[in-house]
Amino acid sequence: MSVDVDVVVGLAMVVGLVGTLVPLLPGLPIIIAAAFAWVIADGADPGQWTVFAVVCVIAVAGMIIGSLLPARRASTAGAPRWVLGVGVVGAVVGALVIPFVGALIGWPVGVFVAEWLRTSDASRAWASMRATAVGVLQGATVQFGAGLVGVGIWAVAAVMW
Repeated sequence: MSVDVDVVVGLAMVVGLVGTLVPLLPGLPIIIAAAFAWVIADGADPGQWTVFAVVCVIAVAGMIIGSLLPARRASTAGAPRWVLGVGVVGAVVGALVIPFVGALIGWPVGVFVAEWLRTSDASRAWASMRATAVGVLQGATVQFGAGLVGVGIWAVAAVMW
């Protein structure tokens, strides 16, 4: 395998790791795509397919768990799931209005406004927003951890091949 390919795949995986922390950048799918490109570029050895499968399982598990945590935290705070949907809309609007950080601002604002309109109670809306924000941070942490494990497995395998 060419060192150039390993470097490009490694850089793509670093972008994927950043994507687990940056809203609207699909971090774990980028890591999966980079691992797939590595397998294809190196001749698709059976051991590499195994590494790819392990990276995929870890990444998919990270995506599922990371996506469920905000909903779970919202439900423990009493907010229905549709409030999270309004938060996602707020994130998209925020990203369009304020580049780079708008999603980080728009998401909690969307959750707060939706919950405030639903309950007419600002303190309850604040509690729901705080709980779902904690869930989002936990989800990002899980996804980043899954990405680190996947990239680490790939890095060990890349050195071995």
